[in-house]
Amino acid sequence: MPRRKPRSERRADSPSGRPLGDVFGRTEPGPGDEMYVVRTIPGTRANKTYRCPGCDHEIMPGVAHIVAWPAYGGEDDRRHWHRGCWNGRRTRGITRRWS
Repeated sequence: MPRRKPRSERRADSPSGRPLGDVFGRTEPGPGDEMYVVRTIPGTRANKTYRCPGCDHEIMPGVAHIVAWPAYGGEDDRRHWHRGCWNGRRTRGITRRWS
């Protein structure tokens, strides 16, 4: 079995070895070439049912997913996406429109 790297050889950008950009949200181009703040939600923190705007199916509790909102629109416009739907946002349009 391979050994883990010692703590001193892990990434220095955060104590846990993960990049800090994903904790607070990273910026990515989203639907319509608008910039979006994107955050990954692990399955252990997904407590509610959401509807994905990419496929119009429900994201059940316990399923890891993506939360994205326009970078200049504020967190009130958050939408919960399946990871696959978010990754395919360039090749297809949004299925569900929201107000």
